[in-house]
Amino acid sequence: MNNKPGIIKRIFSSLWRALSVTRSVVVNLVFFVLLFAFIGVLSSGEEQIQVPEKTALVLNLVGDIVEQKREVDPMEAFVTEAMEQQEDKPEVLLSDIIDVIGKAKKDYRVEVLVLQLQGLQRAGLTKLQDIAVALEDFKSSGKQVIALGDQFSQDQYYLASTANSIWLNPQGFMLLDGYGRYKMYFKSALEKLSINQHIFRVGTFKSAVEPFIRDDMSDAAKEANKLWLADLWMQYKEDVAKRRGFGLENFDENIDSLVTKFSAADSSFAKYALNNNWVDQLKTRQEMRTELMGLVGKNKKGDSYSHIGYKNYIAATSSALDENVDITDESSDKVAIIVAKGTILDGSQKPGTIGGDSTARLLRKARNNDDVKAVVLRVDSPGGSAYASEIIRQEVELLKKAGKPVVASMGTYAASGGYWISAPADKIYAAPSTITGSIGIFGMMMTFEDSLSKVGIHTDGVGTTDIAGFGPTQALTPGMANLFQLSINRGYQEFIQLVASNRDMTVEEVDAIAQGRVWSGKKAKELGLVDELGNLTDAVVAAASLANLEQYDTLLVEKEQTSRNKIMQMLLGKSATVVALFSPNEEHSAIDLATNATSSAPLTQFISMMKNQLSQINQFNDPQGRYTLCVACSAN
Repeated sequence: MNNKPGIIKRIFSSLWRALSVTRSVVVNLVFFVLLFAFIGVLSSGEEQIQVPEKTALVLNLVGDIVEQKREVDPMEAFVTEAMEQQEDKPEVLLSDIIDVIGKAKKDYRVEVLVLQLQGLQRAGLTKLQDIAVALEDFKSSGKQVIALGDQFSQDQYYLASTANSIWLNPQGFMLLDGYGRYKMYFKSALEKLSINQHIFRVGTFKSAVEPFIRDDMSDAAKEANKLWLADLWMQYKEDVAKRRGFGLENFDENIDSLVTKFSAADSSFAKYALNNNWVDQLKTRQEMRTELMGLVGKNKKGDSYSHIGYKNYIAATSSALDENVDITDESSDKVAIIVAKGTILDGSQKPGTIGGDSTARLLRKARNNDDVKAVVLRVDSPGGSAYASEIIRQEVELLKKAGKPVVASMGTYAASGGYWISAPADKIYAAPSTITGSIGIFGMMMTFEDSLSKVGIHTDGVGTTDIAGFGPTQALTPGMANLFQLSINRGYQEFIQLVASNRDMTVEEVDAIAQGRVWSGKKAKELGLVDELGNLTDAVVAAASLANLEQYDTLLVEKEQTSRNKIMQMLLGKSATVVALFSPNEEHSAIDLATNATSSAPLTQFISMMKNQLSQINQFNDPQGRYTLCVACSAN
């Protein structure tokens, strides 16, 4: 009996040693694979990715289009690519797409740009409009843009509509369903679980907390949401109709009209799209290949057309590899660009999320850089922590005091906290389709005393004050509820006062258009919430003008990588070239993308929706429990 602990200890020690050995072997194996790949790339000049002399650039975008990528471990990213696995949530940087299109326009080797968009997931109309401008500029060179695919989602089709010709598979699918805002509501579920929710808010239209206190969308929220959704949908229709040469009545918003046209097309979505002038031709994949071979010739294997994929083109045309890239003298005067993308949270956060401390640190870095003469704050955020938003706002004010003009450039979203950090800028630019406003504030907490009592768990004790021991396992007293509501009321007054003082408006004028209401960028300009309609480039030009700069360069101010990550990225980046050379994905994805990356099983979609809505609550970390967040700020 006394030997049992010793035997168990020896068993676990042996298992641990075995695991340690296995781990060491795997790590060393990966290291040597990377090392040999790295040496191979350095020692072999011919093994660089090359752009064919006469070719098509395939814009085969996979994932969400974002202003800033979330931070991913370099080793994890390399292993995913090396094993040809799909990233969990792939992202494509908006600036990379625009840069690639701009390079291809001037690249004599690229004669055709092919839009292969079935992997494109979420983007937002503002980002799509920016890419569309770049595509139209590409066409101005006389080169063709051809969009092809087995199917087109609404976002994908917006970009496809810029093409000289759109090809759809005869068995393909496309349907434009407009914009909508639908959410799940949990009031009855919380009641059944005996979870008590306590909501404190200011703003008739501040609907962020409605899913927890209602089983449906309020009339006020429906009114506000329908207005900005209709504005975005009209912009979508006008842009597409102009490019395709038909009227707004061609968008079948009435189900009866849609069914009539669909029946007339032999109940074929592809024929419906062709008859409705959505697409120009119905072609099988082989027919698409054959026609493209006629335009740019065959590839080396002779089984498809000459082409290079998006990622490989980036690798091949980087300044270190491509002699065709001009390297000009840099100006010492800089307009700094700082990206604030994602939910605003307290403290330091990784790229892809806005941290009160981490984003303030970037603004401070720009302030202390003597070469930086002006700053553009690129905001793509629905808001979040009121406290973190205020920390960022204070740094914006310090930049202005240092004599460095600040221009806010709004992306897809700049609402609630996103507007809070934009308001003090010397000038605010928004796209017509930007979702902004939502000037309001709320607080929310849940207590579980009734849920716990059902399973026999109770909380009791004594304290020296009325507020001692306050927590989620006890009922919220009327006094504490009043305390929180007063704090929320003050937060709202601070918000509208901030807007009034920076937008040359009275508090009453701001309050009339605030109340948590969401506006499109187009309407926000009419209301005085933004100064100009324009994109990031327009904002940079405006910032340079405010700083009286005639010659300048832009400088992206971002989180510095650790020494470990720099070394890993250098090693993995070189090794990834080898992976790309022998990977078939870039070749076959040009036309043979058989699966639709935007679709998934209904159960998976439902679980994902639940996870996304509930995970937002878990992220909340404002020290005072006050949030200025626009949960409604997404259209689908």
